[in-house]
Amino acid sequence: MIPGEGWGVLHLFCKVGPSADADAVMAAVKAAQAADHQVVCFSIFGHKADMGVMALGPDWVILRLLQTGIEGAGLQVVHSYVSLTEVSEYAKGMPEEMRRMRLYPVLPPAGKRAFCFYPMSKRRGEEHNWYAMGFDDRKELMLGHGKVGRTFAGRVLQLITGSTGLDDYEWGVSLFATTPDDLKDVVYTMRFDEASAHFAEFGPFFTGIVGQIEEVLAQVGLASG
Repeated sequence: MIPGEGWGVLHLFCKVGPSADADAVMAAVKAAQAADHQVVCFSIFGHKADMGVMALGPDWVILRLLQTGIEGAGLQVVHSYVSLTEVSEYAKGMPEEMRRMRLYPVLPPAGKRAFCFYPMSKRRGEEHNWYAMGFDDRKELMLGHGKVGRTFAGRVLQLITGSTGLDDYEWGVSLFATTPDDLKDVVYTMRFDEASAHFAEFGPFFTGIVGQIEEVLAQVGLASG
């Protein structure tokens, strides 16, 4: 199960149950990595989950086996998201290097351990309906949206993945930042952009700390045997 373009992306958000096995969790993560898939591990703040993984790579079967391994290791998946890396229709004609970075990113970025994920869609309301607008108008708004986002270059790395027809929202947004306030600043600032202020609808936010799997497991109280 390999996409025609880009990679599959799977976010799993988990609670640590009484039967959780740290060694089995590490084995599941390392098996996916050995199959040439990237797995970003992070501990999570708050009640929604304890830890999570963001896995991406060419083969959906490998991603599904990772989920099976995670669940078999005693972690309870309490939330998840499925998407694909993509190049936006408003960014056609971009330089090949930038295009490849969006389709085949290398994660996590060095030095950016603050992490946030949220899904989002464009509004289809009576007053503001993104899909009732013409392409040129939508493109103009998205170009302005991107210009605001680029003011955070160096502070925040943003990966937007497509999920229309795959999950409950239309995109998944993964943010990697140097400090937690960088995450807050970029989301706050971009909500004033017209494309967001009038048309964006957001799902739940998950915030955490990126680390090696051994470090993440230690942070959530799971020690390797």
